[in-house]
Amino acid sequence: MLNTSGSTTGILELVTNAGPVAKFVLALLALFSVICWALIIEKAWQLGRVRRQTESFLKTFREGRSFALIHKEARKLRESPLAQLFIAGHQEISGIPEVADHLLDDSEDGISPERLEAVNRAMRRTATKEVARLERYLPFLATTASACPFIGLFGTVWGIMASFQGIGTQGSASLAVVAPGISEALVATAAGLGAAIPAVVGYNFFVNRVKHWANEMEAFTLDLLNLFGRPTPKSARAAKDGV
Repeated sequence: MLNTSGSTTGILELVTNAGPVAKFVLALLALFSVICWALIIEKAWQLGRVRRQTESFLKTFREGRSFALIHKEARKLRESPLAQLFIAGHQEISGIPEVADHLLDDSEDGISPERLEAVNRAMRRTATKEVARLERYLPFLATTASACPFIGLFGTVWGIMASFQGIGTQGSASLAVVAPGISEALVATAAGLGAAIPAVVGYNFFVNRVKHWANEMEAFTLDLLNLFGRPTPKSARAAKDGV
C-alpha cells in the first residue's frame, strides 16, 4: 500500500526548500490555478442562470397573448439572451414599448420591410453584446491553458540547471546530488499541468455553450422577424371589431 502521507510531506518539503525562482514559479502557477477555478465556477453559475431564465422566458413567450406582457416579463430576465433580443426588437418596433401591441394589431400587412430591417439590426446588435457577455473571462482561461505549461517548463529547466550546478560544485553525479533539483523540476511541471488542464477543459466546454446560445439567438431572431412581419389575419381583425 502506498504511503500517500509520506509523498505529500516530501512534496511540501521540496516546495519549502526550493530556491527563490522555483518558489516564484510555483506561486505564479498557484495564482493562475486559483483564478482559473474561480472563473470556471462563476461561468458555470452564470450559464446555469442563463438556461433557467431562458426556459422561463420561452414558456412565457409561447403562452403569452400580448407582446406587452411578454415584454414586461422579459425585463425581469436579465440573464436570458433571448429575452434581451425580444426587448430590443419590441422597442425598435414601437419606439415606446407600451404601444407595440397597438401597432401590431392595427397593421393589416404586418410591419413594413424597412421597419423589419431596423428591428433585425437592433436584434443583431443585442446578440453581439450578449455573446460578448457570455464570452467574458474566457480569454483568461485560454491564456492559462496555453501559458501555464510553459511556465512550468521554465521551472523544470531551472531545476535541471540547479542539478547540473550541484554536480559541478560537488564534483559528483550521485543520486543524492541530482535528485533535489530533478524533483524540484518535476514539481514545477506537475504544477503547470495542474493549472492548464482544468483551464483547457473549462474553456472548451464554455466555448461550446456560447456557440449553442449564439445559434439559439440566431434562430430566435429569424422566428421573431417572421412573427413581427406576419400580416394580421382578417378573421382575427373581424372578431376584434365585432364583425
